[in-house]
Amino acid sequence: MESTPPVISPATDQKARRYSPPWADLSIIGIAGSSGSGKTSVAMEIVSSLNLPWVVILVMDSYYKTLTPEQHAKAHANEYDFDCPEAIDFDALVQTLRDLKQGKKANIPVYSFSQHQRQPETTPLYSPHVLILEGILALWDPRIVEMLDVKIFVEADMDVCLGRRIMRDVRERGRDIEGVIKQWFNFVKPSYKKYVEPQRHTSDIIIPRGIENKTAIDMVVKHIQRRLQEKSDKHSADLHKLGMLAADEKFSSNVQIMDSTPQFVGINTILQDPSTEQVDFVFYFDRLASLLIEKALDNTTYVPVAVTTPQQETYNGVRPSGIVSAVAILRGGSCLETALKRTIPDCITGRILIQTNDRNGEPELHYLKLPHRIEEHATVMLLDPQMSSGGAALMAVRVLLDHGVEEERIVFVTCAAGKRGLQRLTAVYPGVKVVVGRIEEEGEPRWLEKRYFGC
Repeated sequence: MESTPPVISPATDQKARRYSPPWADLSIIGIAGSSGSGKTSVAMEIVSSLNLPWVVILVMDSYYKTLTPEQHAKAHANEYDFDCPEAIDFDALVQTLRDLKQGKKANIPVYSFSQHQRQPETTPLYSPHVLILEGILALWDPRIVEMLDVKIFVEADMDVCLGRRIMRDVRERGRDIEGVIKQWFNFVKPSYKKYVEPQRHTSDIIIPRGIENKTAIDMVVKHIQRRLQEKSDKHSADLHKLGMLAADEKFSSNVQIMDSTPQFVGINTILQDPSTEQVDFVFYFDRLASLLIEKALDNTTYVPVAVTTPQQETYNGVRPSGIVSAVAILRGGSCLETALKRTIPDCITGRILIQTNDRNGEPELHYLKLPHRIEEHATVMLLDPQMSSGGAALMAVRVLLDHGVEEERIVFVTCAAGKRGLQRLTAVYPGVKVVVGRIEEEGEPRWLEKRYFGC
C-alpha cells in the first residue's frame, strides 16, 4: 500500500504587462483532525460540492520521511511514532506548496506504507485552482498555516476514530489488528492530545461529525466559490488591460509576417475559397504550413560544422545547436504536424489543450504532455493555426516557462493572427519569436481546423 497520490477532480512598462495565469496564487484549504476523524471524507465532499475541475486533494502521508534501518525495524514492530511532527518532512511539503502557489510544477513523493519508505517515482502536479491539504498535522507548521485560505479542524469521537483506523489499516495497508491497537494507544492517542488537538484553536472552522455536518461544508464551498470568482474577474480584467496597453503599439521586431509573394497569396486564395474541396484544402494548407515551419527554423540557433563531400572536399556548413521540438496547442495545432514531420521528420512533439470557458471567457488548461527534458531543447515551437485574442497563446507560453523553457527559445507559429492578440503576446513576452502567415480581422472565428479536419 502506498500513499495516496494527489486526487484531482474531473501598463506601459513591462511590470504592467505581466501575465498571471488563472492557477497562480491558488487557494489552499487545510484540513486537520485525528486519524480516522473523517478528514478525507470531508475533503471529498468539498470536491464533490464544488463540481469543478482542477481541485486537488494532497494527502500529507506522502511526506513521511524515509526511515533509517533502525527506525524501519521499529515501524514493522509497530513501535515507531508516525503521528508526531518529526515523522513528516515539513520542509519538502512547504516547498511543494510554495511552488504550486507560484504556479510552478511540483513532484509529489510516493510513500509505501508496507515498506515504510519513500519510493523513487513521484507524481507530477501542475496548475490546480484549488488544493486541499489533508492530514493530522495540516495546521501544525506556521509556514503552512500562513499559506492557507481556510483552516478546518474535523472532530469525531475517539472510539469511532479507532474503529475507522482499524478498518483502514487492516484493509488498505495490510496491518494486523493487534499491531494497529498497539500503535493507537502507544502513539496515536497520546499524539492527538499533544499535537493534533492544539490545532483546533488555529482553525477557522470546526466541523464536528465530519461529513454529516453539511452546514459547515457548505460554508467552505461558498467561500472557495467566491475566491475563484474574484480570481476569474481579475484575470479577465488583466487580459483586457493588456489589450488596451498594446493596442496602439507597432509590432515587435520578433514578429515575422510572411512576405506576400505570389505563391503565398495564391495558396491563401485557395484556402479562403469556400468552394475548395477538403482534400485540396488539406494539401494546400500543408504547403502553407511547411513554409511557416521552414521560416520558424531560421529562428533557431546554429553552430558551424565541416563535412566531407562525396568528392572528398570540405564543406563548411551549420547544424542546429541542439534539439528542436514542438508543442501543439490542441486541437488546432495538430493541423501543422503533417508539415512539421515533413520538414523535421524526427521532431519531438508534445501536446497542450487550452479551451476557453464559455461562461467567463477565461482560457483553461485541460491537458498537458510535454517532451522529456524540454527545458534543455535549443528551440521549442508552439503550433496553433489561428490566434485571435492571444489568451491561449499567453497561457501556453506561461506553461513552457513554468517548465524551464527560456523565453528566447520559444517560437510561436501561426497561420493567421489578430493584431491585438499579437501585441498582447509580444508585450508580455518580448523574447518570444512569432512567425505568422497573415494578419486577420479582429475576432475572426476559428475555422481553419474545422476545414482541415472536415468537422
